[in-house]
Amino acid sequence: MHSLPRQIRPLYASLLQLKHKTQIQLPSQRLLAGWTRSFHAGTSLRVLELAFDYHENGGKVTGAPIVFLHGLFGSKRNNRSMSKALARDLSRPVYAIDLRNHGDSPHHRIHNYTALAEDTENFLQQHNLKDVTLIGHSMGAKTVMTMALRDPDCCANIIAVDNAPVDAALTSDFPRYVEGMRRVEEAKLMDLKEADEMLEPYAKDLPVRQFLLTNLIRPSPSDPLKFRIPVRTLANALDDMADFPFTNPDAQRFNKPALFVRGTRSHYVTDETLPIIGRFFPRFELVDIEAGHWVVSESPEAFRQAVVEFLQAKE
Repeated sequence: MHSLPRQIRPLYASLLQLKHKTQIQLPSQRLLAGWTRSFHAGTSLRVLELAFDYHENGGKVTGAPIVFLHGLFGSKRNNRSMSKALARDLSRPVYAIDLRNHGDSPHHRIHNYTALAEDTENFLQQHNLKDVTLIGHSMGAKTVMTMALRDPDCCANIIAVDNAPVDAALTSDFPRYVEGMRRVEEAKLMDLKEADEMLEPYAKDLPVRQFLLTNLIRPSPSDPLKFRIPVRTLANALDDMADFPFTNPDAQRFNKPALFVRGTRSHYVTDETLPIIGRFFPRFELVDIEAGHWVVSESPEAFRQAVVEFLQAKE
């Protein structure tokens, strides 16, 4: 497996309409190392305080922080190994966070990219994080793009993994995943194997089912399994997850370095989206990695290498 870096120049700027639609087929402060901290919703109805893991390579980190955002139905746990590797290789602290309605972070009925961006901006302010690199996969990728366009001073650069700054008409399996998760929860199952069997008609691929089932918890030994994520809230947010809050690159633009990583077997970032990426992010670089949508887990070494090379070149 290898990555193919390509610098995309602003010459694409005149090639696209401002509003781009595409069809996408989804595959569906110093702390102790590895320390986890959970927060609860405060007085604000919109901005939530986020849970996170902190990785510092045994106290050896000295550089600017990295903040790592997961995708839909994921959590900070998905990025634990990669966060540790980046902290080690780059000597930079890594904060892997749980976005709202995911992992150990609070739940809220509003789930869109503006709300996700506001939560993460609040996280940066709370922890006084400067010169940050924002890394996000899928839903997390659109979140870091939103943050960069809302306030270019919030970060030094971004890395967007397998998503593009477009409104996308989704043809996906995600509604089926949601229906299967609902049925699992309503059945009040006690056994993980039973949950896997019930979910199988809705998520045929075993890796996808295993990913979804990481959200199953048992509140106490005598309680049935339940999903720690608010399934109904996220089901209602699927259209918002396909959306993107910015449509005019002449009004908002991020003129700092940006790396876009896409899986060669994924349909999230098509060649047709590259011109609009170039208009919003004129200094962007593109790296293709031999993988599907789940780039970080499918090709971790190629992803690690791409990120390290990009960030070391910016030092």
